Amino acid sequence: MLTDIEIAQSVKLRHISEIAQKAGIPEEYLELYGRNKAKIDLSLLKNSSRENGKLILVTAMTPTPAGEGKTTTTIGLADGLARIGKNVMVALREPSLGPVFGVKGGAAGGGWAQVVPMEDINLHFTGDFHAIGAANNLLAAMLDNHIYQGNSLNIDPRRITWHRCVDMNDRQLRFVTDGLGGRVNGVPREDSYDITVASEIMAVLCLAKDITDLKERISRIVVGYTYKDEPVTAGDLKAAGAMTALLKDALKPNLVQTLEGTPAIVHGGPFANIAHGCNSVIATKMAMKLGDYAVTEAGFGGDLGAEKFLDIKCRYAGLKPDAVVIVATVRALKMHGGKAKTELNTEDLEALGKGLPNLLRHVSNIKNVYGLPAVVAVNRFPTDTDAEIDLVIAKCKELGVNTVLSTVWAEGGKGGTALAEEVVRLCEEENNFRFSYETDLTIEEKIEAVAKKVYGGDGISVLPAAKKQIDRLTELGYGNLPICIAKTQYSFSDDPTKLGAPEGFKITVKNVRISAGAGFIVVLTGDIMTMPGLPKVPAAERIDVDENGKISGLF
Repeated sequence: MLTDIEIAQSVKLRHISEIAQKAGIPEEYLELYGRNKAKIDLSLLKNSSRENGKLILVTAMTPTPAGEGKTTTTIGLADGLARIGKNVMVALREPSLGPVFGVKGGAAGGGWAQVVPMEDINLHFTGDFHAIGAANNLLAAMLDNHIYQGNSLNIDPRRITWHRCVDMNDRQLRFVTDGLGGRVNGVPREDSYDITVASEIMAVLCLAKDITDLKERISRIVVGYTYKDEPVTAGDLKAAGAMTALLKDALKPNLVQTLEGTPAIVHGGPFANIAHGCNSVIATKMAMKLGDYAVTEAGFGGDLGAEKFLDIKCRYAGLKPDAVVIVATVRALKMHGGKAKTELNTEDLEALGKGLPNLLRHVSNIKNVYGLPAVVAVNRFPTDTDAEIDLVIAKCKELGVNTVLSTVWAEGGKGGTALAEEVVRLCEEENNFRFSYETDLTIEEKIEAVAKKVYGGDGISVLPAAKKQIDRLTELGYGNLPICIAKTQYSFSDDPTKLGAPEGFKITVKNVRISAGAGFIVVLTGDIMTMPGLPKVPAAERIDVDENGKISGLF
């Protein structure tokens, strides 16, 4: 059996100018990065008079180690739409180097449903992440330099909230002490590194509508507090202009292609817990401007990525999805029903029945909380039995939602045509899209709305430190912002061991902080990792390159 990278390397790619022509992008808006990738000039959005296409969001049930195949399904659906004669664009996030070299692997799809060039997309690509890291670290350098040069803003070094970043899993950098070595080498203080995808710069870039908006958002970023508990911003440090200069090309979305030659935009990649977990607003709007159908995805399950896509991204960008695809696997559902990962290859209707409420809650949320039409895409494995598939179909039908089998991993777009036809049908339905909360509620009320409506919990428990933070953020005028809840991706609750569709739980709010540039309040409900570590046997050990420059070992 061919690996993902072997499949990707077996397909002859079309020149990116041919893909641009297929997408209807005039040559003057194309900036070539070699033969197989390009950036699209932002002025295309302003200058195009074409009506926007339909927007399709792909999300998933709660993730498990058994895998769901959300990105693979997203790409396969786009290829399926192309096969049934539709003008389609797909918009995805860029992968982070940390997971590529760690345990998760790349994020360019899999099997015969991939975006290519797979090696480039999973490694340096067009340099966007390097630019984001440079802008992040410029701000950190200017902040510490300000303190060293006399600290006229009276910044309290113990209350600096801005971290440095690097796009690599490096647990050694989670907590550091820097500025050592005497006065000329800086002011000693405790510091911290995040992985680049966890940087607020990433979230800011992905929510900005243009370069002016990007600069304004950067200037609002809070980097710390003064001795009098007043916020200090990047604007106060006069850093916004230089940071924006570093990001001017990174703001332009990247054009690539699927294995079947469907035009694809891959741009941005914020975490789906401490940020909103979606590709950039500019990329999504560009895809809608170029295609009659734009297919995009949001990170993790429907309670994280989709909630943030709908409550944060759609709110800021004025987007209204036309249909939602919820990806599931029988294997993952059986894990939610208590089955061990080593025992998933045998039929077990009892475990499947116990795990199904997880999927059904996600389906109900999309349909009843957000008012959107949905379809369940079952990513079928050879070990899935007809009886298991029939049970999933029957239970979803009880909620008035159809189930379609997807075999895009093995068959590419051919395995996604049935899903494509159902999505086209759903896009013609009237929908009553609404948010799960309105922003004029208090911060606590917004958290409680998500906890009850989306997670299925009984409410929230706010720790004293978090209550104090909420009160202060409200005083500072941030209380009307949307919320971005950081919690485990493995459960509807904040306890990763509570699988399925748990009930009778409360979400514990431990910390609350402001991402003023991104424009949301981050609510921390557990121990959220902003700098992952490498596993005992990292994927990097298997990655190699031969004398001809051909890369192997990526997955």
